[in-house]
Amino acid sequence: MEMTRREALTALATGASAVFINARGVAMVGEESGAGATSGVRVAPGTHRLASLPFDPKTLKGLSEKLIVSHHENNYGGALKNLNKIEEELAAVTKETPGFVISGLKERELSFTNSVILHELYFGNLGGDGRATDPLQNALGDAFGGFGRWEELFRATGSSLAGGSGWTILNFNFHTGDLRTYWSGNHTQSLSFGDPLLVMDMYEHAYQMDFGAAAGKYIDAFFANIQWDMVNRRYERALEASKAIRS
Repeated sequence: MEMTRREALTALATGASAVFINARGVAMVGEESGAGATSGVRVAPGTHRLASLPFDPKTLKGLSEKLIVSHHENNYGGALKNLNKIEEELAAVTKETPGFVISGLKERELSFTNSVILHELYFGNLGGDGRATDPLQNALGDAFGGFGRWEELFRATGSSLAGGSGWTILNFNFHTGDLRTYWSGNHTQSLSFGDPLLVMDMYEHAYQMDFGAAAGKYIDAFFANIQWDMVNRRYERALEASKAIRS
């Protein structure tokens, strides 16, 4: 069943990504279980909860259980805890609160919110066999002149962040109605009107424990574990939302 225009716009109004707020925190679009499982339930400020991994971390190919668990608990979990603290501080803001205090809190709120969203999306698109399937494989081929060409550009974008920090994101751009790969140097650089379909964490914490500075080997392992069924479901929902927005 397709979204209505109101439902689509409500989803998009939650932030830069077309996502719904769920009972565990900031959710991905319609994930069925694990990190980001959608319930449509609004979360009170300061009460976001850690979402479980949607796969057994021992089963990933080339990414150690130790790395994945540490990333999930310390980096994603740390962002979520900090988001809760920031929201508690913002709830205490009054008209007497200095502007520089509010500005600092709001900047951190955006950074931690996006970190939570992107980490949930990242873990949500892992746990697969890495074999791309339609409809997105075909759509990427059409958009980039071949699926192999898209993968080449996505990998190159990720490699450009090696040794630094940021995200590589395949987005459905609602403004243009097409697929684009974007570079993000930090949590707050994201497409204003889009839906992340495939998210690759390029912060060093995502790979240093297993690969040291060899970011290219991490990118190989990431591609070997992509859960393309989930990415396809995100794409199909983005298409539905786009139709509703443009109707």
